[in-house]
Amino acid sequence: MNLHIIDISIIIGYIILTVMIGYFISKQASKNLDSYFLGGKTIPWYILGLSNASGMFDITGTMWMVSLGFIYGVKSVFIPWLWPVWNQIFLMVFLAIWLRRSNVMTGAEWLKTRFGKGRGSELSHIVVVIFAIIAVIGFIAYGFEGIGKFATLFLPWDLSTTIFGLEIPSSKMYAALIMALTTIYVVKGGMYSVVMTELIQFIVMTVACIVVGIIAMNMVSAEQIAAVVPDGWSSLAFEWKMNLDWGNLIPAVNDKIESDGYSLFGSLMMMMIFKGVLVSIAGPVPSYDMQRIMATETPKDAAKMSGIVSLALFIPRYLMIMGLAVIGLVYLSPQFASSNGAIDFELVLPYAIQNFIPVGLKGLLLAGLISAFMSTFAANVNAGPAYIVNDIIKKYFMPDATDKQLVRMSYIASFAVVVVGMMAGLFVQSIDGILKWIVAALFGGYTAANLLKWVWWRFNGFGYFYGMIFGLLSAVTVPLLFSELSGIAAFPIIFLISLSASIIGSLLTKPEDDETLMRFYITVRPWGLWKPISEKCKALNPNFQANKDFKRDMVNCAVGAIWQLSLHLIPVYIIIRDFSAVSLSLLLMLGTMAWLKYKWYDKMEDYPEDMEETLELLENKKELVYTN
Repeated sequence: MNLHIIDISIIIGYIILTVMIGYFISKQASKNLDSYFLGGKTIPWYILGLSNASGMFDITGTMWMVSLGFIYGVKSVFIPWLWPVWNQIFLMVFLAIWLRRSNVMTGAEWLKTRFGKGRGSELSHIVVVIFAIIAVIGFIAYGFEGIGKFATLFLPWDLSTTIFGLEIPSSKMYAALIMALTTIYVVKGGMYSVVMTELIQFIVMTVACIVVGIIAMNMVSAEQIAAVVPDGWSSLAFEWKMNLDWGNLIPAVNDKIESDGYSLFGSLMMMMIFKGVLVSIAGPVPSYDMQRIMATETPKDAAKMSGIVSLALFIPRYLMIMGLAVIGLVYLSPQFASSNGAIDFELVLPYAIQNFIPVGLKGLLLAGLISAFMSTFAANVNAGPAYIVNDIIKKYFMPDATDKQLVRMSYIASFAVVVVGMMAGLFVQSIDGILKWIVAALFGGYTAANLLKWVWWRFNGFGYFYGMIFGLLSAVTVPLLFSELSGIAAFPIIFLISLSASIIGSLLTKPEDDETLMRFYITVRPWGLWKPISEKCKALNPNFQANKDFKRDMVNCAVGAIWQLSLHLIPVYIIIRDFSAVSLSLLLMLGTMAWLKYKWYDKMEDYPEDMEETLELLENKKELVYTN
């Protein structure tokens, strides 16, 4: 891509501004670990929410979703349920409040509140740190592949080289350079730097998305779209099979649908819902999403922060996604139809920018997309080292270290995570491949143990350890042993292996002590199979109230998922000019928001009313037992 000097100036100016911000606010981040990784828990919830939305607006995922919009049309809004995107709804409705009540820094540290201080707790602590580091490295490798593919299309130099006999293509070298630049301000500025730069990145990206949507609507008419897509492309309705026949338009698309594993769309939807509910209740993986929750001032702020993410993210993002998809459909379809070789549909996004976005706006959009990558990468780089420093170095090797020493160790850990993530990225072959491994195999190994920790009192630290270990092992081995299975089809196998190990490991070992379980239940107050512990709390304090909100929370989650879907549909229907569907989607959005206002927002509470009284009685009972 031959960029105009105006476009180059916009991109360079933006990158310089981002790095400078990281340095200007680095003094705030260097006070202690709490300041470095959580911003001192003083950053307003809405700023954290916009930061979180920016972190989720990654360039790699956007390239993937543009290709989905190109191929699957309106139905493409369902496919991100593989992630699942509505885990933010479960966090908003109840899970963020449960997590924030722990008042800790990381997911590993949180496990102490659930499993106490015994051998099982130590093992659970170690295994979740391992998982967190693997997950962060996986996400860095995922971003590495996307930014490299993207950069090669607009940067003119061939940087391919050979290092120690390993041939490294130009795309990987570009990715390494951009990641190295981003690492500079993230390592220096910590959470403050990440959040403030992500706020700027969110503004830039939102403006870019709106501009792309306007350009697409000016360049492409509804009639032009209808002429280049098969029947059913513009419909949300689906049957057991996908029933999108591209044979007379772009035959290679049919092969892509088959290789994606989305032909039997009805069974795919059932699997995504099954997996999505389980993964969402299990909670966020130990990464930047959990870190934003822990950084809020109160539990109610954590819930509101999770809610604003969907509202801020999906409408502007899908204006750009569907805008670039329809530009690609109308103007690139002839080129794709005449191609005899394999087509990389993940390159629809950069192809559309390269050929159809005007000077100036191209620089803004490229700056926005680079900022989207930097946001996601920065968030992961800031999240991963928290586990290394707080949960390994401080806990086992430097318990008496000063805050200054620990912050310096955080710098080293951040660089180490980036280097390992980039090395893993060298071996990634496609965005779709690494994405499916993360959302199906890796999440499959995580889900069972982290679901049980909320809903079953008898689940203990040993069960968590064995569930996570077998989950991680099966996440690696099942895709290798059953290579013909799609990622979503492998999920139940991995989940059942991990679930069995979790239950057997718990039942063959002693339960956690009553004090730990009661303290956790009194403070966090989850619903589920907690009756024995609830009865002991009730005996301690007759005013104690168990959580009986399971049905209300599940209904609110279902309504919230519909609300979130409407946020996807509104921009999609605007771009394809189906204004009756836009009106229905707007009504759906307003109706679900009204429901959530009265059934969720008005009923939130930071902590249960009886918590302090019951905890005080528990402390007095301990003292009485000790005295006797």
